Amino acid sequence: MKHPSNRTFFAYWDEKRDGERAPDRRVIEPSAVRQLLGDIFVLSYEPERGYPFRVAGTRICALLDRDLKGENFSTLFAAASRAQITDMLGIVSDELLVAVAGLTATERNGSLAHFELLLLPFNNRTHTPTSLTGLLAPMQPSRQPVIDFTLTSWRYLNHPPQRFVPRALKKLEIARGFMVYEGLR
Repeated sequence: MKHPSNRTFFAYWDEKRDGERAPDRRVIEPSAVRQLLGDIFVLSYEPERGYPFRVAGTRICALLDRDLKGENFSTLFAAASRAQITDMLGIVSDELLVAVAGLTATERNGSLAHFELLLLPFNNRTHTPTSLTGLLAPMQPSRQPVIDFTLTSWRYLNHPPQRFVPRALKKLEIARGFMVYEGLR
């Protein structure tokens, strides 16, 4: 990650997951990342609508010159990148992988603006919609609204090693020398 805001948000998310693959959405406290809230967003997954914004930071809304609540995330991207970003969102939410992407967008005056996108999954719970969070960080300040994000690069971060608790195997003798070992399923 190149942008300090993305590194800070990732460190907070990593601390909250406490050795799991992803933290529960309820443990993320907005007050802990107060200085980043303008660049943070939360997406949910709805089969008929894709990944609409549940929450979008004020700097993101100002950057795109509109309120994003309820808008599908992939509509922010140029047609050539929509399938790739939708696949990336699916991998992040289904596989619980972290994704970091480089983006470009076109400003009103026609020049290019560069961004770094961080996508972080939340732990999937039964009877709750799948959701994920992220941060869109401009690499240099942009004074004008932008349109048509394009993916320029991306990568996924590996899962951390999970903690395993050593288990003791218990032997039980059943009928005539038949041994049953209790342990893993």
